[in-house]
Formats: sequence, structure tokens, C-alpha cells
Amino acid sequence: MMVPKIVQFLILLYLFTVTSASIEEAIALLKWKATFKNKTNSLLASWTQSSNACEDWYGVMCSNGRVSKLDIQGARVIGTLYDFPFSTLPFLEYVDLSVNNLSGTIPPEISNLTNLVYLDLHTNLLSGTIPSQIGSLAKLQNINIYDNLLNGSIPASLGNLTNLSILFLYQNDLSGSIPTEIGYLRSLTSLDLGTNSLNGSIPTSLGNLINLSSLFLNENHLFGSIPTSLGNLTNLSILYLQQNNFSGSIPEEIGYLRSLRQLVLAKNSLSGAIPASLGNLTSLTSMYLRENHLSGSIPEEIGYINTLSYLDLSTNFLNGSIPASLGNLNNLYLLSLYANSLSGSIPSELGNIGRLVTMFLNINQLVGSIPDSLGNLRNLQWMYLHNNNLTEKIPSSFCNLIKLEVVYLGRNNLRGEIPQCLVNISGLQVLKIEDNILGEDIPSSICNLTSLRILDLGRNNLKGAIPQCFGNMGGHLEVLDIHQNNLYGTLPEIFSIGSALRSLDLHDNELEGKIPPSLANCKNLEILDLGDNHFSDTFPIWFETLPSLKVLSLRSNKLHGPIRGLSNENMFSKLRIIDLSYNAFTGNLSTSLFQKLKAMRTIDQPANIPTYLGKSGERDYNDSVTVSTKGREYELDRISTIFKTIDLSSNKFEGHIPSSLGDLIALRVLNLSHNKLQGNIPSSLGSLSLVESLDFSFNQLSGEIPQQLVGMTFLAVLDLSHNHLQGCIPQGRQFDTFENNSYEGNDGLRGFPLSRSCGSNWTPETNNSDYESDDEESDSEFLNDFWKAALMGYGSGLCIGLSIIYIMISTGNLKWLATIFEKLEHKIMMQQIRKQQSQRCLGEQLVECS
Repeated sequence: MMVPKIVQFLILLYLFTVTSASIEEAIALLKWKATFKNKTNSLLASWTQSSNACEDWYGVMCSNGRVSKLDIQGARVIGTLYDFPFSTLPFLEYVDLSVNNLSGTIPPEISNLTNLVYLDLHTNLLSGTIPSQIGSLAKLQNINIYDNLLNGSIPASLGNLTNLSILFLYQNDLSGSIPTEIGYLRSLTSLDLGTNSLNGSIPTSLGNLINLSSLFLNENHLFGSIPTSLGNLTNLSILYLQQNNFSGSIPEEIGYLRSLRQLVLAKNSLSGAIPASLGNLTSLTSMYLRENHLSGSIPEEIGYINTLSYLDLSTNFLNGSIPASLGNLNNLYLLSLYANSLSGSIPSELGNIGRLVTMFLNINQLVGSIPDSLGNLRNLQWMYLHNNNLTEKIPSSFCNLIKLEVVYLGRNNLRGEIPQCLVNISGLQVLKIEDNILGEDIPSSICNLTSLRILDLGRNNLKGAIPQCFGNMGGHLEVLDIHQNNLYGTLPEIFSIGSALRSLDLHDNELEGKIPPSLANCKNLEILDLGDNHFSDTFPIWFETLPSLKVLSLRSNKLHGPIRGLSNENMFSKLRIIDLSYNAFTGNLSTSLFQKLKAMRTIDQPANIPTYLGKSGERDYNDSVTVSTKGREYELDRISTIFKTIDLSSNKFEGHIPSSLGDLIALRVLNLSHNKLQGNIPSSLGSLSLVESLDFSFNQLSGEIPQQLVGMTFLAVLDLSHNHLQGCIPQGRQFDTFENNSYEGNDGLRGFPLSRSCGSNWTPETNNSDYESDDEESDSEFLNDFWKAALMGYGSGLCIGLSIIYIMISTGNLKWLATIFEKLEHKIMMQQIRKQQSQRCLGEQLVECS
């Protein structure tokens, strides 16, 4: 059959038109490519004029000769959308430009893509606002513009996209409220607006999205209560509302969401009780309600959600006992109830949760013994029971938990011995049983725990000697803390070469003998605290071989002899705290020691958040140390990197204070008190502008107090008492706040705040210089009489007191009265400043303020 000529002509015209159009589209795409900063992109090398766009070009697909799909995800394009040919690609249905380096804004011309069904621009550098013109793309079903730099509000015009099933705008910087119009998108199955800066409340209209299966509004600034209309979303399987400012109670209607698998409401301000209706969520696998203000008891009904794998109710105000019904949760991997006010005993039924991997019951008020049944949790890897009131012995059934890696039992009232059978737990990495009442000896079987990194047995009643084999655990043991026990005997003689030991804290025991030189094998040692023992030795010169040492405390021992010249240039270069107080060291202060303290010569740059000593990323142990300052002892639970101190007090050092101390400009505390130091106070110490506590008391120092010390602008405590200082006390800045006790026992000192005047500051005007000394004495006497009169006035009535004062001053020079009131005003001001300072904590470190 012959094809009519007219039909042939139309076919030829169509083919010509299609060919012409596809060429035009190709040219437009090439012009866009020409704007890329990386025009030689290898993935787009096929985009040339000589090749067929529909057949040869990477990421381009055509339908009937027209470009219908553009997918160049992850093509490493560096460019913008400003020259994208929106108006030249009218048949484009699918666009995926995600995971590139596209910057700039989304042009409003995107509205020309009237056939667009799928739009994916995620993981780029797009900024500016979402153009409202997108709301005219009526065929759109998927919008993925997450992980960009978009700001501004979500356009209400998106409510016109009635075919939309997926709207992902998360991880931008969008602000404003969620448009009510989003509730018109009845076809929506997934809505993710998380990790933005959205505010306002959740529109009740979202309850109309009956096809919604996932709703992510997490990590915004949303407030108000959670609307009860969300209970209408019966197809919802995921609800993420965490890290907002939601308040009020959890709606009971959430319990209607029978399809819900993940419920995450953590880190809000939700209050009231946990609804018992949540027990109806029979498909739930994850329930995260932590870090809210929830109160009341844990509903028993939660124990009947046998699909639950993750239950986190931590950091709330929950009280009452732990429901025994939680033992029914056979699929549970995580049980986290820490930081509440839960009381009663640990239910033995928890031993039935055979799949449990992590248990957090710490920081509550739990009492009684640890149930033997917990030994049935053969999959348990992390157990946290610390900070409770648990009593009795550690059950031997613990030794059945062969998969345990981390055990926290500290800060309870556990007694008895450490089970010998712990050696069965070969993978144990962290064992913390500090702050209990454990007695008996430390079992040497602990040495066989070849994976153990941290052993903290501090603050117990352990006795006996430290097992010698502890010195051979160096290949894996990083922290050994047995401070504040009743251990006696000597340290292990041999610490093995290649030791991983980073922190050794044995202070406050009854240890004796010498400090073993084999500790020099612990090249990673940063914290060494042997204070408050009975070690009898000279200063271990081999300390200079510990290149990482940051804290050295040998306080309160029987160490003696001089600190000899140090040869190693890098010795103590990282040392931040050195405490040799309360020993019997003799000789001159070591100038070479102070010259090597490089960390104390460098002021750390201020950080946005405090930083502390310790292994980077370590969560299982905080280094601590006891320091003495302001006349009191403090235990620093964590050691700030900016806290740098030298305490050589209560020894037998003699000679002069080295001027090189003035180079240690990062010092916060300097204590040389109770020695036999002589000579002048070096003026170079005025460079120590960060020092908060300076104590040179009970020495034999002479000369004047250097005026340069006024430059110590952070000085809160000064004690120069009981020396042989003389001359005028410097005035100004912090020196205006110190009282008599800072200077007592120095007969030659004069000036404020002492009663002995200093030069013309106290001398009344007179033409007869012969009377100046008499005037100074009478001025002092007059001040005493003034206070006596004031006290008489306080006791006898204001009028009588003032009359007595008037009689006393009527016979004298009235200028004295002005001086008295000047000094009175100064004293009141000084007392106020002193009161404020006494409320500050030293160096952001002290546990309590003096």
C-alpha cells in the first residue's frame, strides 16, 4: 500500500523538527558546560558537538529525540545553575544534579520545566531561598534539595504540588515556620525538614497527611506542644522530633500509631508522665525519650512491646522502681535509664533479656545487691551501674559475662573482694570499681586480662601490696588508678619496655621504698601521682627520660636531697603541674628545672569550649589530681589544659628565688612557702600576669616588694607573711584588695593595709617637719580611737557615739577626719572586692570556691 505523500511530508517535517529541537537542546547543554570551572571534567568528556547527545552523552537520556532525563550525580561539576537551559528543555522529566559542587541560587526559571517529575539537587553548595516558582511544577513527585546552604522560609506554594510524595529539605539553614499548606500534600509519604532553623509550632494540618510514613522535624527550633492531630497518621512508621524546644506532655494519641517503628522525641522540654498508651505501639523497635523533663514512673505497659530493640528514657525525672515487665523485652539491645531518680532494687527479671548488649542504669538511687541473674546476659558488652547505692558483693555470676568490654560499678557501696574469676572475661577493656568499700587484696589474676586498657580501683579499702605483675601489663594498660586505698609495700620493680601506661595514680596509700627506675620505660606516661605515701628516695633524675610527662605529684613523701642539674634539654618540656611539696628536698632551687618548663612559658590560646588533659576521644576516664592553693586542698576531677602550677612548699630549699621563674608566664599558682629562701623577690615575677595565687610565706626573704608585682592582674591570693621584707607595699590593682594577713610577720613593711604609714600618703599637712613622725604615730593612735568610739556608739546608741566622736575630733586637726573617712571608704570597697573574689573558682578548675 502506498503511503500518501502528505503523510510522508508530515513524517519528514516531524523528523526535521525533532532533529532540530534535539540539536538546540544539545547546544544549550554545551553552553551550560562551558560555564563550569572544571570544563575538562572526565565524566562529561562525551559532551561534544560531534557526538549524539541522546546516544553518546554521559547522563543524558532522550524520549522521541528530546532530552527527558539528565542524571550527572557525583560528576564533580563545579559551577552554577545560572546558565542551565531551563527554557530549552521543556520535555525534561528527571533531573539529578546531586553530589556536585554547584553553588549560587536556584533560578526562578526552574518553573519552565513544566514536565518535571523528579528534582534532585542534594549535597551541593546551593544558597539563597527556595524559589516559590517551584510550586508551579504540578507534576513533581520528588524534591530532594537537602544538604545545601539554603536559607529563608519554605515557600507556601509547595502546597500546590498535590502529586508530591517525597519532600526532603533537611540539613540547610531554612528558617521561619512550617507552612500550613504543607498539610495539603495528601500524596506525601516522606517529609524531612530536619536540621534547619525552623521555628514556631507544628501545624495541625500535618495531621491530614494520612499517607505519610516518615516525618522528620528534628534539630530545629520548633516549640509549643506536639499536636494531637499527629495521632491521625496511622501509616506513620518513623517520627523524629528530637532536639527542638517542644514542651507539654507527650500526647496519648501517639499511642494510636500502630504502624510506628521509630519514636524519637529526645532532647526537648517535654514534661509529665510517659503515656501508658505507648504500650499499644506493637511494631515499635526504637523509643528515644531521653533528655526531657518527664516525671512519674515508667509504665509497665512498655514491657509488653516485644518488638522493642532500643529503649532510652535517660536524663529525665522518672521515679519509682524499674518495672519487672522490662524483662519481657527479648529483642532489646539497648536499655538506657540513667540519670533519673529511679529507686528500689534492680529487678532480677532483667536477666531474661538475652540479646541485651548495653545496659545504662547509672546515676539513680537504686539499692540492694546486683542480681545474680545478670550473669545470664551472655551478649552484654557494656554495663553501667555506677552512681547508685548498690550494696553487698560483686556476684560471681559476673564472670559468666564473657563478652563484657566495659564495666562501670563505681560510686556505690559495694563491699567484699574483687572476684578472682574476672580473668574469664578475656575481652574486658575498662574496669571501674572506684569509690566503693571493697577490701582485701587486689587479685593478681587481673594481670591476665590482656585487653584491659583502664583499671580504676581508687577510693576503696583495698589492702596488701600492688601485684608485681602489674608492671608487665604495659603492653595494653593505659590507666592504672588505685589512689586512696590502704595499699602498702613497694611499687612493682619492673615496668616493661614499650609500656602503654599513660596515667599512674597511686596517691594516698601507705606505699614505701624507692621509686623504681624502670618507670623510665613508660615513655607514654603523662600523669604520675605518687603523692601522700612514704616513699624515701632522692629526686629521680631519670624522670628526664619521660618526654610526655604533664603532671608530676610527689607531694607528702619522705623524698630528700637536692634537685641536681638536669642535662636533658627536653626534660619536662610538657610539664604543666609539678608538686614536690611536703618533702625534705634541700639545696638551691634548680634554675635548670625552671628553664626546661616550656609548657609553662606558653599561654594557650583560648578555646570555645574548655579542653582537658587526657587521651583524645577518651570517654571512660578523666585524669584528676589533688592540688593545694589558697591554703586549702582541692581535687580537680578534670585537669584543664590552662591550669599550670608549681608547688615546692614545705621543704628545705634555700638560696635565692631564680629570676627565670618570671619566664613562666602561663603559671596560675606558685607556692614556695615554708622553705629557707633568702634574698629579694625578683622583679621579673611581675611578668606572671596570669598567676592567681602566690605564696612565699614563712621564708627568710628580704628587701622590698617589687612594684612590678602590681602587673599580676589576676592575683586573687597573696601571702608574703613571715619573712624579713621591708619598705612600702605597692599600691594599685589587686594590691588594693589584700588584707593584713598577706603581710604579717614582716616588721619592716609599711603602707596600706598595715597601720604603719608609708611616706606622705598618711602624713597630715604641717610646716614643722619635726612633728611628722609624731603625727604619723598620733594618726595611727587616732584611727584606733576612732574605731573605739564608733563601737561605743554602736553599743550606746548612734547619737551618743557621734557625740563622743565629735568631742574627740574637736581638739584635733579636722583634716585627719577626712583621711579617716577616706581610709574607711577604701576599706569597705576592698572588702567588697575581696568578697567577690572569694566566690570565684581558681583557674576554672577548683571543685569548690574559697
